[in-house]
Amino acid sequence: MARPVNVAVIGAGSWGSTMASIIAKRNPTIIWARRDEIAREIAEEHTNSGYTGEHRLNEKLRATSDIEEAAGQADVLVMAVPSHGFRGVLEEAAPHVRPWIPVVSLTKGLEQETNKRMTQVIGEVLPGHSAGVLAGPNLAREILDGYAAAALLAMPDGHVALSLQDVFRTTMFRVYAGSDVVGAEISGPLKNVFAIAAGMAAGLSTGDNTLSLVISRSLSELTRIGMKLGGEMHTFAGLAGAGDLIATCISKLSRNRTVGIELAKGRSIAEITAEMKMVAEGVKTSRVVEELSREHDVELPIAHEVFCVCHESKAPIDAFAGLLRRRPTHELEAG
Repeated sequence: MARPVNVAVIGAGSWGSTMASIIAKRNPTIIWARRDEIAREIAEEHTNSGYTGEHRLNEKLRATSDIEEAAGQADVLVMAVPSHGFRGVLEEAAPHVRPWIPVVSLTKGLEQETNKRMTQVIGEVLPGHSAGVLAGPNLAREILDGYAAAALLAMPDGHVALSLQDVFRTTMFRVYAGSDVVGAEISGPLKNVFAIAAGMAAGLSTGDNTLSLVISRSLSELTRIGMKLGGEMHTFAGLAGAGDLIATCISKLSRNRTVGIELAKGRSIAEITAEMKMVAEGVKTSRVVEELSREHDVELPIAHEVFCVCHESKAPIDAFAGLLRRRPTHELEAG
């Protein structure tokens, strides 16, 4: 972009706040929080203690709880709302969004009941807007701590993605451009499901060989269903696919991995999620992935076992036993 652009980030959770702080380094940026007290804290204290702890956010970042104020002057709209609230919040913002501006989703989830990706939701609520996704191995706390990270910005038009790179990038946060929106977007929700499996493996103390098995076979499942849905193979081997999958499966900062660990201790989904301030998208997404597997006739053994543990009260140890009883086939096939 030849000039600074006005950016509105809708959603003030950990990842929305992190990205808003990054974007504010280069461009006038405002973040929308549903709760007045969060908006005031960001604006006045430059912190969001409920989601980003003691980390200081960029002092140039503005904040509001008025969605018209946030969205009305935006040249780029960034959606950082969890999947279950995404459509509703976007509908609130829609009357105030200027025509044709690009909309970028940060959300790694699928809409319940419709099984739609967030860019599909954007297309329905804001037809005519270029809708894309920013995805990659992006643990918010590490980025706030200043560690190097990278992401893929996928837009339907690759030229638009290239023009938006500078809006999101910093020296320590590299942003690559691409046009495979489907591949980049489907990777995020699915890796959350597989991270629960990785967490169960860690919680059961199965060892690093087993964890590696879970991650590599999860990538195989991710690639199979992702390509069936229209994604491109190279995306699943890149930042949005393998990169995000590995980070979420191994990091102690991963909420979905934490869910898996707690499940392995014998705790219920209700108990675990009641204690979590932030959403673990993989629990809800596992049901959607189970439906997509059946709808598209794609076998996803690991995702299926996660669904059974999360929604059918199957014990994690039984889920792993079931996977091991499957007869191995060709490495490129399910099993």
